[in-house]
Amino acid sequence: MTRHLPPLAAPFAPLLAVSMITMASPVAATNGYIANGFGPISKGMSGAGVAVDAGVTGLAQNPAMGVRVGNQASACASAFAPDRSATISGSGGLTNGKITSDNELFLIPCFGMNTLVDQNTAIGLTFTANGGMNTEYDTNPFAPGFGPASTAPLGVNLVQALVALNYARRVAPNLTLGLAPILAIQRFEGRGLQNFAFFSADPANVSNNGTDWSLGGGINLGLMWEPSANWQFGMSYRSRIYMEKFNDYAGLFAEQGDFDIPATFKAGAAYTPAREPRLTVTAEYEHIFYGDIDAIANSGVRPPADFQLGANTGAGFGWKDMDVVRLAAIWRASDQLTLRGGVSYATDFIDDDQVVFNIIAPGTPKWHVSVGSTYAITENWKLSGGLTHAFSQSFEGTNPFMTPAQPVKLNMHQTEFSLGMGYFW
Repeated sequence: MTRHLPPLAAPFAPLLAVSMITMASPVAATNGYIANGFGPISKGMSGAGVAVDAGVTGLAQNPAMGVRVGNQASACASAFAPDRSATISGSGGLTNGKITSDNELFLIPCFGMNTLVDQNTAIGLTFTANGGMNTEYDTNPFAPGFGPASTAPLGVNLVQALVALNYARRVAPNLTLGLAPILAIQRFEGRGLQNFAFFSADPANVSNNGTDWSLGGGINLGLMWEPSANWQFGMSYRSRIYMEKFNDYAGLFAEQGDFDIPATFKAGAAYTPAREPRLTVTAEYEHIFYGDIDAIANSGVRPPADFQLGANTGAGFGWKDMDVVRLAAIWRASDQLTLRGGVSYATDFIDDDQVVFNIIAPGTPKWHVSVGSTYAITENWKLSGGLTHAFSQSFEGTNPFMTPAQPVKLNMHQTEFSLGMGYFW
């Protein structure tokens, strides 16, 4: 059964409709499935933006930046090319061979606007997206070893779009606070998992039920402290975003289809040398609370009698909390041209006994490297771009459901190019 867009989303319907149409699958350079930065300026710094100006879409990373960002609006898009595969060898329940996911190019839009109410207050609006849990394999390695019912293609498609209303207020000469209520909408479709219905508490709602939608909300809080002309410190916390359940997949995800968006915490510092004001370097840390979301955090390794997909303690993907560190630099080459670059590293997200269920969502990349720039076409118009590459990363484990153990290797690498046009007044 396919559900319609929830009626509570009506105020944002035009923006969400355009975004959902263009985002057949909103995957982007990711840490798990949380985007590694928002907009071309942040993406040109490998996701940095909590302690430095990352443009108006960077408000999604630290809403306290609204006063610093000033009056501007920006429309942007990313062309994203991921390569996802799984290699299965040895004898066991999974079909041997290498499978590679189709759908290798996606277009992902983003948007933001911000205006100063006075010199100490700003309001804004951002649209951003998360993704990464998208696969489509032409062959299904779960059939026939896990049962003949499953068909091809095998894969999942998760789309998450977030609209935030931003408010920033300078409460002291060097301290700004920000908050942004978030409206989130997501859709999901799973195919080729029919044989897992035998292990589900709700066998009719495991796979091939079309696209399901859910709506939810949360809040993003930010802080910006500038103790001197040379130092900036930023911090933000985006709460867990509580979502409606995927009723059409209540037999797949734990807690009867519950799939909330995990909380994130970021903290960073930026330094501009007094002797070289054209240069700014920034470092930041991010923690993603995947372990709080049972649908993806519950272990996928259970005895058949306890597997119980869809139950409160049902099997999941075995994802763990993730830590991300970033280092980036900004070089103001001239009044017209600004150059950027950055690198980021993310910790492992699963243990090696969780690879089987993660075949359908192999979010393995750990290292990202990025370059970017902004060029001022006129006093009011600026063009920004960012290029990110996530290096090929493999994760190897075994199929714990079979004896002898069957080797499974997951692999992904990603390339993303982001482009945006900003108007300043």
